[in-house]
Amino acid sequence: MTERKYTDEQERMARFAKAMGHPARMAILQFLAKQECCFFGDIHEELPIAKATVSQHLKELKDAGLIQGEIETPKVRYCINRENWELARRMFADFFGQPLCKKDGCCG
Repeated sequence: MTERKYTDEQERMARFAKAMGHPARMAILQFLAKQECCFFGDIHEELPIAKATVSQHLKELKDAGLIQGEIETPKVRYCINRENWELARRMFADFFGQPLCKKDGCCG
């Protein structure tokens, strides 16, 4: 039996999706995307997220490549990773832009 391999693009898109799969992480990404430059400060003070869980969410986003910067105090700086943000935007737009089955009686 041969092992099925996923494409690099499928792996990358799944990693982005996993990182965005929590409402707190989506709130962090939305907050950072609205900033004019890197955000210096404590995210937990800006968003309804408990301080104890903030670093876990930031680490997940950073590991996925969606944000960059220092997440350890005293150096606290967060930015959207613009290159990966654009990559994720294109990947999801292409994915959701694919044509769907148009056969009658198929999928409703």
